[in-house]
Amino acid sequence: MTPEFKKALRHAPISAWIGFIIIGLYIFVAIFAPVLAPYTEREVAGAQYLPWAAPHYLGTDALGRDVLSRLIYGARNTVGIAVLTTFLAFGFGAMTGLLAATVGGRFDQLASRVVDILMAIPPLIFALLVLTITGTTVWALICVIALLDSTRVFRLSRAVAQNILVMDYIEVARLRGESLWWLIRREVLPNSTAPLIAEFGLRFCFVFLFISALSFLGLGIQPPAADWGSMVRESAKLITFADFSSFDGATFGLAPLLPAAAIAMLTIGVNLVVDWVLHNASGLKE
Repeated sequence: MTPEFKKALRHAPISAWIGFIIIGLYIFVAIFAPVLAPYTEREVAGAQYLPWAAPHYLGTDALGRDVLSRLIYGARNTVGIAVLTTFLAFGFGAMTGLLAATVGGRFDQLASRVVDILMAIPPLIFALLVLTITGTTVWALICVIALLDSTRVFRLSRAVAQNILVMDYIEVARLRGESLWWLIRREVLPNSTAPLIAEFGLRFCFVFLFISALSFLGLGIQPPAADWGSMVRESAKLITFADFSSFDGATFGLAPLLPAAAIAMLTIGVNLVVDWVLHNASGLKE
């Protein structure tokens, strides 16, 4: 950590600290899932739909697998894939957008038209089509979502770079004979940090939710691997048959809300941290 970041961290608002705590908790759970989970994610540990009681503190699912253990392992699977996908999408989209804006000409036109074509297709339909053809492997899922989300990052980074490239200091750098990569690395990229940081947080949330949506439809992370989206799908029918007049009956209706709440809490935590980082990076004052 730089001294400036440590100073900003000491003066961070309570909302940012709540976000850090939430994200830190998820990271801890994802890393130490084998230690924290009482059972493995695939182990049939009891009968189907057992109530919330020891040793299954959140009950079991339709196959008798421990729900608490699958929630814990879901943090590793869902969040890990979302982080990797976001880094790929953001790295490819941001660098291509900055390069297109700086180079201009035919390369800019070609890249922009390809992005327009991809963005014209509804993302969910495009992902369903490609994953149906290629198969629902983890790497196919990562590549498809990274490609779709990189188009959004491309549009933002290109627009931000175009506003920067008309500044006087860019003209001075070009007159000095600076190279293309020097302009991108030393002038354009540092001055586009604030919107790109905000976009990174948003992209992670959208990727995270998109993976969960695909898993809910059966084309995301495949069973028997634990995933929060597929856990919502598997237990959604319990809401209809839950008996809310008793505690044991009500727990069946709450079962689909557990993975949904895990998804929502991480999304909130990331947005709280991104808001604080954006506030500092943009130079805004209270």
